Amino acid sequence: MFSALMKFMRSNNVLPRISDTERQALEAGTVWVDGQFFSGNPDFKHMLDEPYNRLSEEEQAFLDGPAEELCRMVDAYEVERTRKVPEAIIDYIKQQGFMGMIVPREYGGKGFSTLAMSAVMAKVNAYSSAVGTFVVIPNSLGAAELLKHYGTEEQKQYYLPRLASGEFVPCFGLTEPGAGSDAASIRAEGRVFRDDDGEVKIRLNFRKRYITLAPVANLISLAFRLRDPDNLLGKGADPGITVIMLKKGTPGLHAGDHHVPIGDGFYNGPIIGENVVASPEQIIGGPDYAGQGWRMLMEQLAGGRAVSLPAGAIGGMKAVAGVTGAYSMIRHQFGIPIGLMEGVQDKVAGIAAMAYLFEAARVYSCSAIDNGEQPPVVSALLKSSSTEYIQRLLKDGMDVFSGAGVMQGPNNILGSGYSGAPVGITVEGANIMTRTLIIFGQGATRCHPYALPLVHAVEDDDAEAFRKNLLGWLRHSLSNWGRTKVRGLTRGRSAGSPVDGPAATYYRRLAWASSRFALLTDLAMYFIGGKLKARGNLTGRYADALTWQVLALATLRRFEAEGRPEADLPLVQYACEYALARVQEAFEGIHANFDAPLVGWWLRWPAALFLRLNPLSRGPADRLIPEAAGAIQALGEQYDRITNGMARPEEGTPGAGRLLRAFRLHHEAQTVVAKISRAQQSRDLPRGLPYEQIDLALEKRVISETEAQQLRQAHEAALEAIEVDVFTPEEYFGSGVKPAHGEAGPAAVASR
Repeated sequence: MFSALMKFMRSNNVLPRISDTERQALEAGTVWVDGQFFSGNPDFKHMLDEPYNRLSEEEQAFLDGPAEELCRMVDAYEVERTRKVPEAIIDYIKQQGFMGMIVPREYGGKGFSTLAMSAVMAKVNAYSSAVGTFVVIPNSLGAAELLKHYGTEEQKQYYLPRLASGEFVPCFGLTEPGAGSDAASIRAEGRVFRDDDGEVKIRLNFRKRYITLAPVANLISLAFRLRDPDNLLGKGADPGITVIMLKKGTPGLHAGDHHVPIGDGFYNGPIIGENVVASPEQIIGGPDYAGQGWRMLMEQLAGGRAVSLPAGAIGGMKAVAGVTGAYSMIRHQFGIPIGLMEGVQDKVAGIAAMAYLFEAARVYSCSAIDNGEQPPVVSALLKSSSTEYIQRLLKDGMDVFSGAGVMQGPNNILGSGYSGAPVGITVEGANIMTRTLIIFGQGATRCHPYALPLVHAVEDDDAEAFRKNLLGWLRHSLSNWGRTKVRGLTRGRSAGSPVDGPAATYYRRLAWASSRFALLTDLAMYFIGGKLKARGNLTGRYADALTWQVLALATLRRFEAEGRPEADLPLVQYACEYALARVQEAFEGIHANFDAPLVGWWLRWPAALFLRLNPLSRGPADRLIPEAAGAIQALGEQYDRITNGMARPEEGTPGAGRLLRAFRLHHEAQTVVAKISRAQQSRDLPRGLPYEQIDLALEKRVISETEAQQLRQAHEAALEAIEVDVFTPEEYFGSGVKPAHGEAGPAAVASR
């Protein structure tokens, strides 16, 4: 019976067919906490035991020292305006070892943890993405990482010390006109031949584009499809995708031209090769690794997607939180700080909570990688969600800054980040593809406890393995059907919680969400099966449900790891309610669009009604907003926790520097403000803004002369901080747009 059923499933495409490239992608990396959510019954105690690391003393010193100094050297507006990173900054990056963070110590590098590399990338990228590329690219997918894992010892001895010192500036040539997110379809070709001296060589022809650092790189790691018609390498006529290293100056290799990326003008451009001849010894790993390139890329991307792009995005979120909270309190309208108006407060609260949530996910996932995990699904969902949400937070921050957020110039703090945000969304797998194909498409097959073993059983024509896994899968589905009903009726209380207190409800509701998610996953695989690949809208909703469950878990893990600070509870509650509302939204979308006979009708109507009547969450309550916003509206330990690791510009420097100075003075003047407020309440002073009452308060001895001067200074700093740049016609229409000191009104000061 099982043998006949197995043949029926194979012939009717009930299970997804897996190509060789898909198989390598599926088998790359490890299943981490994502597998717990596919189980339908997550073990939160075990998940809370997963590491949540801190930087070592050496790593923290590097972040606080050279990384901070690097940011202070950068005139971010000037780099953006000229599209040129000064040589002095590049030299400092090389001299301080920024390019060798990923290189092991025995080869001259720093051998930093993934968490430390992520922290440095977050700090530098949030300050200037153009400068950040000189830190990110050498320490992400490329020569150093691939050599570290796959290089021959001879290659490691030669290349790694030179990469660590910056003698070699690397770039990685993967994307080309016909192969973007579908990297497996690359057309770049290398043919093996014997030269006139009888030596085996490879002739390469390729056209790559969108290659970051290509215009200034002198070492290129190139992905290409290797052809060997005479089997000279002993790997067959078509070994497949291979990665080779090419030095600048190789005959036939052309690089140096520029694309012009949106936002910061980071170095990016095409690489073209015409009849470039290379030795098989230049293949990363040597000739033995011919045809192993796709496996190498998938294995390193399995965890790598969680590092560089999320670091830049999450660093940006923390920076947005720091300046938006500050601006909301020093900017007054209608007689009060705009940050106390509910509409503005709502935006500020969301920024604070998302900065807290995504920083939790960054540390949690990087800690897992440092602990030996390589979770491709979690990496993909973190890359996708973080790069989407930095754009949302920037937009909300610009909404709070209002006119100051949209007038360009050295003092615009957020505009450059907003205009460049789409870059992160489109690279390392465009988010559309990541969301609709990778997160759930790969997750459902790889992370599900029975799906991949069942596929293997069908492919191997193993009836016994098929029987065992099919029956196990059916028991799994029935268990989750029962759990979903019971947990729905009890709103997760039947699942219990590994902790007590206010956070316990979120563990219970996450367990409830997981059982529903696992059941809906099984229904999709039973009734839609192999057609799921083409149902991107549906799989995207499944991806959303998984993403926000993982992000909520990371939030809870951070709260526990940091000792459950009571002050952070409103942020945790806001973040978890928001995440669960996104899961609820995804479930409702799945129910409404599950097109399958009978089951689809049940999900769209009776089940959907109960789903809406008994939601996981309706989102953060209004009562959470003031406290969540308040986390970044006053200086203190909580503000420092949320903005931890971000570069602090020198006070008074344009943009963030002058804003943060005004914020500090505003904070220090609150005792004076409180005295005036009490006098107003007792009617000793008339109503109005505190700075409007300075003279009268001084006259009535409500405040001292020193206090009056303190309040005046805070007010003057606030007025300066809310000014925007003004340009003369010559500056505006000239070749460069940079206001001259003293010639463009109160805001005529250089860079942020």
